Amino acid sequence: MPLFSLPDLIKSSGGLPNGVTRPTWVVLDVTGAYPERQPSTPLQALLNRTDTLEALEARIEKLRGADWLHGVLVRISEFTAAPATAHAIRNLLAYLNEKKRVVAFVPQLTMTSMIAASGAKDIAAPESADVMLGGFAVEPTFLGEFLKKRGIEFENLRIREYKAALTRFSQEHMDDANREQLQAYLDGLEGAWVQDMAQARGVEASVAAGWLSGTITSAQGALDAGLITRVAYEDELVGPATQPMMAIVDWLVPTKPSNPKAGRVAVVPVIGTIVTGKSRTNPLPLPLLGGPQAGSDTVVAALKRAVDDKATKAIVLYVNSGGGSALASDLMWREVQRSSKPVVVVMGEYAASGGYYVATHAKHIVASPYTLTGSIGVVTGKPVLTEFNRRHGLNPERVGRSSALLYSASRKYTDEERDHVERGIEEVYDRFTSRVAEGRGLTQERVNELGRGRIWSGADALERGLVDELGDLRLGLQRARELAGLPHDAPTWNVTPKNRGPLPEFVQEAAQAATVQVWPFGRERVLTWLDQDLKVR
Repeated sequence: MPLFSLPDLIKSSGGLPNGVTRPTWVVLDVTGAYPERQPSTPLQALLNRTDTLEALEARIEKLRGADWLHGVLVRISEFTAAPATAHAIRNLLAYLNEKKRVVAFVPQLTMTSMIAASGAKDIAAPESADVMLGGFAVEPTFLGEFLKKRGIEFENLRIREYKAALTRFSQEHMDDANREQLQAYLDGLEGAWVQDMAQARGVEASVAAGWLSGTITSAQGALDAGLITRVAYEDELVGPATQPMMAIVDWLVPTKPSNPKAGRVAVVPVIGTIVTGKSRTNPLPLPLLGGPQAGSDTVVAALKRAVDDKATKAIVLYVNSGGGSALASDLMWREVQRSSKPVVVVMGEYAASGGYYVATHAKHIVASPYTLTGSIGVVTGKPVLTEFNRRHGLNPERVGRSSALLYSASRKYTDEERDHVERGIEEVYDRFTSRVAEGRGLTQERVNELGRGRIWSGADALERGLVDELGDLRLGLQRARELAGLPHDAPTWNVTPKNRGPLPEFVQEAAQAATVQVWPFGRERVLTWLDQDLKVR
C-alpha cells in the first residue's frame, strides 16, 4: 500500500486523489473511557464531552451501510475504558468486520486495549509501542491503622465473610476471605482475556495464556508471538483515498428501522451508587457517595414511563453499579418485578450487591465476562470519633433517647445496639437471598452458598446460574426485541422521567449537586454495596 501521512490526505480540496469521489478507507478514533450511554439528566448531558458506546455504535452502523467504503482503520490510543467496556467495543469491531475490512492501530498494547482491538481482523502496532501485558490486578488501600492514629475507629457489621465493602476503613490488612474472592475474580478476568485473544488470533488457549508470562516486551515480540499481525506506523496503514471520520459524515446515510411502527425498546440506566431520591452526581471523590448516583425516584419514574409508553414493547435496564442503599435497591427491584413488559438486565463493569438486587426478577440477564457481579450481602457501620473528639476538645452531649442517636459517630454501639443492628441486617440479607432464589429459580440455601457477600466475574456467575448469558448491550437489546416479538432492527430510546416542577431540569439538578452528602450512615440504615474502589489494572 502507498505511504501517505494523514495530514497530507486532507490538505487539498476534499483531501482525495484526482478521479476519486469518495474515500475508500476511514480513520476512526477510539480513545478515553467510553461510558455506555449519553447522560440522561440535562446538566450532565450539557457538560459531557466524552464519547460514548452509544455514539460509537451509531457510527459503526453507518459505516457498515456505506457501499463505497472498503475498510476502517481504528486508532485505539489513550484507551482508559474498563475491561467490560473494551469487550463491548471488541464486539462492535467484529460486527463492523463482517462488512468491512477492519485494521486496529494500537500504540499502547495493554490488557484492555487488546481486548478492544481483538475485534479487528488485523492488529498493527508501531515499532516503539508500549507493551504492558502484565495480567490483571487490584490494589485497595487499607486505612484502618491510618484512621486509628488520628483517633478514628470504625464499626463494621457485615453479612458475611466476603462482604468487604467497609473493611478498608475498619481493618489494617486485607483478610483471607477478601483475598480469596479477589484472586478468583481476577483469575476469571484473565481466563476471559485468554479466551478472547485465542479466538481472535486463532490459537490454542495455552498459547494465549503464554502471552501473560511477561516475555513480550516490544511490538516485534508481540508479532513474533502471534498477538498482532503487523509492526507498522500509522502512515504505513493509510492510502491516498483515506479520510478521518469527521470528514465523511456528510456521506454517511442514517440507518432506519425496517418497520418503525412495530414498536421500540426502552433503555433505563442505573449508573453509579444507588441512593434514595433523585439521580444526581457528587463531584467530590468521597467514599461511597462520590461520582454518579442512581436515585430510586428517578429510576422508578423512568421504568413507569416506559411501561406506560404505548410504543414501548420491552425494557432494557442497563446496570453499572456496585449497589448502595438497600431501600432504594428494593424500590427499583419492585418496579422490575411488577413490570407488565419484559425487562432484560444488561450488566456493565459492575452489577454487584444492590446492583444485582435490582436485576433478580428480570426476564433475562446479560453480563460481560468481565463484569463484577454478585456480592449478595449486607453491610452497615459507622466511624467512631470518640478519641478524635477527645484529642481536639470536642464534647458531644446527648439529650433524649439514645436509640435516636444509634448512628452517631460520638461513640461505639452498645451491646444492645449492636444486637439490634445485626438483627436488622439479617432481615435485609434474608430478603435479598429470597429475592435471588425466587427470581433465579434457586433454593435459598444455594443462594446463601453463592452469597455471603462474595463477588463473581460474569463468566463465573453464568456457571452458577446468577446470569443467563454473556454479552453486551447490543445483545441485551436483541433479546428484549425477541421477547417482545419485535423486528431485529426495532428502534431504542433512552428513558428519562417526565419533567416536573416549575424550574428547568438543569436548574433543579444544579441545586441538587450543591448538596453534598459526606457519609451515608444515619441517612441510609443498611447498604447492599460493593467497594467500588476496586479498579482493575
